[in-house]
Amino acid sequence: MDGNSDLTRAARWLGYAGLLPQFACLAFALSGHEWRFVALAGGFAYAAAIFSFLGGVWWGQALASGRGGAGPYLVAVMPSLIAAVLFLPWSFGWDWPGPALMYLGTFILISPLVDRALGYASRGFVRLRIQLSVGLGVLTVMLGIAAQAIV
Repeated sequence: MDGNSDLTRAARWLGYAGLLPQFACLAFALSGHEWRFVALAGGFAYAAAIFSFLGGVWWGQALASGRGGAGPYLVAVMPSLIAAVLFLPWSFGWDWPGPALMYLGTFILISPLVDRALGYASRGFVRLRIQLSVGLGVLTVMLGIAAQAIV
């Protein structure tokens, strides 16, 4: 650990490495390769999985804190429900994937506000969460913009 964070170097670097799959999906989507639609689906799936994971983090933090009523747990299940709802347009063949990717990216971008509101996480964790959420959120929105051009 260094003096600027309560997180280990490994935690930070592995967190940053978690942006690589979305970079790859964006690169494939922009490449014109025949697999660009797979890249859009993969990018959505990856972002949705990470967003759902954040809900699990919030749930675990609420449990570990031993404080709070039902509110933190309700907030914690929202990412999975939102991701499932955003998948429905694809399932029904509606206007997808661009809008769903842009909404999902926006929700990821603002997710650190939940960390701040819940108040369970350390400063170093919140700092890393902001960096990773901005990275993944922006990449996911960019993937949504690319999807609009592709579809």
